[in-house]
Amino acid sequence: MDRIFIKTYGCTLNASDSEVIAGILKEAGFELVGTEEEAELVIVNTCIVKGPTESKVLDYLAQLKKAGKKTIVAGCMPQALPEKILGYSMIGTEQLTRIVEVVEETLNNNTVVLIAREKNPRLNLPKIRRNRIIEIIPICSGCLGNCSYCIVKRARGELISYDKNAIVEQAQKAVMQGAKEIWLTAQDTGCYGKDIGESLSSLLKALIAIPGNYKIRLGMINPDFVKEYLEDLIKIFSSDRMFKFMHMPVQSGSDEILASMNRRYSASDFVSTVKRLKSEIPSITISTDIICGYPGETDQQFLETVNLLQESRPSIVNISRFWKRPYTKAARLKQLPVEQVKSRSRRLSSLFEWIAFENSKSWIGWEGKVVIDEVGKPGTGTWIGRNFAYKQVVLQGDYRIGQELMVKVTKATAHDLRAIPA
Repeated sequence: MDRIFIKTYGCTLNASDSEVIAGILKEAGFELVGTEEEAELVIVNTCIVKGPTESKVLDYLAQLKKAGKKTIVAGCMPQALPEKILGYSMIGTEQLTRIVEVVEETLNNNTVVLIAREKNPRLNLPKIRRNRIIEIIPICSGCLGNCSYCIVKRARGELISYDKNAIVEQAQKAVMQGAKEIWLTAQDTGCYGKDIGESLSSLLKALIAIPGNYKIRLGMINPDFVKEYLEDLIKIFSSDRMFKFMHMPVQSGSDEILASMNRRYSASDFVSTVKRLKSEIPSITISTDIICGYPGETDQQFLETVNLLQESRPSIVNISRFWKRPYTKAARLKQLPVEQVKSRSRRLSSLFEWIAFENSKSWIGWEGKVVIDEVGKPGTGTWIGRNFAYKQVVLQGDYRIGQELMVKVTKATAHDLRAIPA
């Protein structure tokens, strides 16, 4: 029995792809192991969204090569930047069902490259969950956007929405198997169904009708689609089966920069949408993304982003320094000085830490149910649970994954809540 190790970089969608790769290989008789040292072959599921991540991937591949490990490169890099990994076996984002073929050929010292775009079935395939109570379901691949800075479009392509009934079927099976969290993932969940006469609203309504003890976490959705579906989403989020959580990336508070990025909304659209969501769903957790130092960003335009954060007060902000990516329009623009970008990034991070801490303090004294879904940091004796708003709740003690318990929040930090059993 050949032993295989899977190393995953990147987003939730990549994590889901790795789960499917693992499931197909196990069903085919391969043994999955926990480290590259134990393995005859390593599958590296890659991400290329940022320069530093790409560098980490290439460094890891170099280490494997030095160690003499047979290697397959999967995910976004083979699809978007195959020229950087010549000589390796490759499998693209739309070829997952052929992973056994690629593994067998690579083990026999043959180099195989399968990166053609095909509409292969993606749902209800064998899989091994990374976390037994979390079911990750991709609802579509690709997107309808064409952002000037983004290379993911080159990897994942145009929108391909998956069949609604197949998505519901996979969720039903997962709930029956004991999953307590259903994560819906995509490059942009908001564009689901636009190519097949469906909609995100209709999908969510079908999913929350599934009987069982679970909650749904809606993955990243761009502000233009939140605005389009806002009334429906407010009603859907009233269901106890929805985490009161929304990841809505704004990227910039400047309309001029948003236009250069080819984003299809204004800064005021984002702010007004956040205010409406908080008004209708007071405990909702708003997560957003900001690109700091986009080419041409002036001091005034940066201040508009600062003002947007102060006005919208999101609980989670993923701040990324701009990294030019190959084949994108933004890579051809004049880049800002590195030190200026770092300075702006530090200022945004400091502001966010303060806003997040202020938001978290409002939870002190809250009592309610959490589900333990993660082990805390090694050596701390802690466990992490999630409440109805997908807030990270840290507990000290002896618990188990999937356990439900009542807690009382006694302390807050910018990034989590600390609690004791109630």
